[in-house]
Amino acid sequence: MKAVLRSQIFWLLLFLSQAAYSQSAWREKPKTTFSGFIDVFYVYDFNKPETEYRQPFFYNHNRHNEFNLNLGYLKTSLEHSRYRANFALQAGTYPNDNYAAEPGVLKNIFEANAGIALTSKSNLWLDAGIFGSHIGFESAISIDNWTLTRSLLAENSPYFETGVKLTFTPTGKWEFAAMILNGWQRIQRVEGNSMPSFGTQLKFSPNEHFLINWSTFIGTTDPDSTRRMRYFNNFYGQFQLTEKIGLIAGFDLGFQQREKDSAQYDSWLSPVIIGQFAFHQNWKAAFRGEYYQDETGIIIPTETPKGFKTTGLSLNLDYSPAPNLACRIEGRWLKSKDEIYERSGSLSNQDFFLGSSIAIKFAGSSD
Repeated sequence: MKAVLRSQIFWLLLFLSQAAYSQSAWREKPKTTFSGFIDVFYVYDFNKPETEYRQPFFYNHNRHNEFNLNLGYLKTSLEHSRYRANFALQAGTYPNDNYAAEPGVLKNIFEANAGIALTSKSNLWLDAGIFGSHIGFESAISIDNWTLTRSLLAENSPYFETGVKLTFTPTGKWEFAAMILNGWQRIQRVEGNSMPSFGTQLKFSPNEHFLINWSTFIGTTDPDSTRRMRYFNNFYGQFQLTEKIGLIAGFDLGFQQREKDSAQYDSWLSPVIIGQFAFHQNWKAAFRGEYYQDETGIIIPTETPKGFKTTGLSLNLDYSPAPNLACRIEGRWLKSKDEIYERSGSLSNQDFFLGSSIAIKFAGSSD
């Protein structure tokens, strides 16, 4: 009897201590930070395209022979051990090109989300709002990427998403996430579509030099009347092989129904590999090899016999005198099976361009 009483007292004290800790945790003062980013660029395309958009499947640095702002944003963040929030407004050619389907001022929202921790350890979070995409190793923030321009697989998969996300980090090595979304890179849902989309993400990082990621998407980009289901997988690994040499290898594979209720599917795929070499404290170079195949035009319609089958090579040179500043130049060559690149009013099966950028990040705190 005494043992049972002692056990009950123990659990009662444990509960009270956890409750007291929980209350004190909620009373912690949150930290507010302010940050921003500016990426100003110039690109010269040797095909000399005459249209406003240099190539329709690029959404970053997509202007020829002009200086312009690719992306600029201002962001405020609230950080607490039990809750968090982010809000950022954007401007530039990137939101103009990539948010064309969104109405009005929604085009200017880079990020708007809020979250709450569901456990006292803060290892299970529920977040809702507009986020950066859970797909891929490249984001819209060029200074965070190893190359100036984005890979073909990044440019043609979601950069942002809207919905609710559940994230679980049982240890420092593993992270699991599941999402209910408004669609494939959407803020507002496609008109006439009543079905939500779904996403998952699995990360494994045993140390700071090794990361493996698998992300998925299941959903549709159509209204209910013509609904074609889309199934997409993104795999990548990022490895710091030595102090100076890094490697990223990625692969996208997607399937979409040919028509509503069809048992036939069309597919697209894209492998990419990027190697980075830091040959000086302030200097880095990166080489990229990639291929993108979308024969039936699911993602990149061409209306040509072989569709979009493109091989690409690029070489990047970066100068970063400070961690938050990057001066970059890149040469990039693309070759396709068909003539799909605009060239002075006609078409060519090749495209070569030089891109340059000055990008800077800045941040401050209310403390």
